[in-house]
Amino acid sequence: MNYSVSGDELKVWRAWANQSAQMLQISSHEVDWLLQEVAHLDRLALRLESFPAEVRISHSLAQLTQLWQQRLRDRIPVQYLVGTTPWRHFSLKVTPAVLIPRPETEYMIDLAVNAVKNSKIPGLAQGHWADLGTGSGAIAIGLAASFPEATIHAVDSSPAALAIARENAERCGFSARIRLYLGSWWEPLGDGLAMKAKFNGMVSNPPYIPSHLLVDLQPEVRLHEPQGALDGGENGLDHIRDLIETSPNYLHSGGIWLIEAMAGQGEAIAQLLAKQGQYQNIEIINDFTGRDRFVLANRR
Repeated sequence: MNYSVSGDELKVWRAWANQSAQMLQISSHEVDWLLQEVAHLDRLALRLESFPAEVRISHSLAQLTQLWQQRLRDRIPVQYLVGTTPWRHFSLKVTPAVLIPRPETEYMIDLAVNAVKNSKIPGLAQGHWADLGTGSGAIAIGLAASFPEATIHAVDSSPAALAIARENAERCGFSARIRLYLGSWWEPLGDGLAMKAKFNGMVSNPPYIPSHLLVDLQPEVRLHEPQGALDGGENGLDHIRDLIETSPNYLHSGGIWLIEAMAGQGEAIAQLLAKQGQYQNIEIINDFTGRDRFVLANRR
C-alpha cells in the first residue's frame, strides 16, 4: 500500500528524525537511507531537500515515525526494520537471521576480481567458487555477478540464513548459478571425491570476533545480529583455523583463498597460513580506513 504526503511534510519529518538521531549519536545518513527505501528519493534530492510537491511513500508518516522510534529506542538496525539493505548495485533482503552486509564485504568482491586478473593461471573466473558462511548470500551474489561463467557454491550452517540467501539469489537473478548447502564450511561439499581440488576460489566472511569482546559491540550488533555469525572463539581465530586447514583439500593449485577478519588479526592469520605449508603469495590487505582487514593467498 502506498501513501501520499507533501514534500513539505516529509521535510519536517526528516528534520525531526535527524535531530533525534543526533541526540543518540546515530548517523543522519540512516535517515536518508530509510527515506530512499520508503519514498524512492535519490541521494541528491535528499541532500538538497529538493522534494516534489507530492511524494508517494510505502508507509504513512505515523508508521514511519513508529519505525524510527523503534530504531532509537531498541537500537534495531534500520535495515532490519525495513527488511532490505543496499549492497553493491543490489537490494538484498535481510532479517535478524543474517548479518547485515557491510561496505568492507563489498570490497572483498573487488579483491577477488583483482586476484583473478593478476593470476597467471587461466580460467580462474570460470568453474567452481565457494562462499563459505554465506549468510544473506551477499558474497555469492557478488561473485556470480563478477564471474558470469562460474558456479558459486554457498554454504551456511543456519537453515534460516540459507532461506534468506536463496531468496536473494532468486531476486537478483542468480538462482541458476548459485547452489546452496546446509552445513559447516567445506563439510557439505566433501561427500566423496567429486569436488576435491576442483575449486578456483574460496571467499569467506567467517565469525572472527573474540568471545570476550562480544559484550563490547554496539547494541545494534550485540542485541540484534546473529551471535553465531560473530563469535570467533577465544581469540577470534577458531573458524579461520578451520578454513586454513581444510581449504587445500578443495582448492586446486593456484586457487584463491580470501577472507575478511578483524583489524589486528592479519599477521596472526598470515603466520597460520605459512605454517600450514600449502599456501603461497600470502598478502594482508587493508580496508579503506587503513586497517588490516583481509587476507589473501593462493593454494600451492
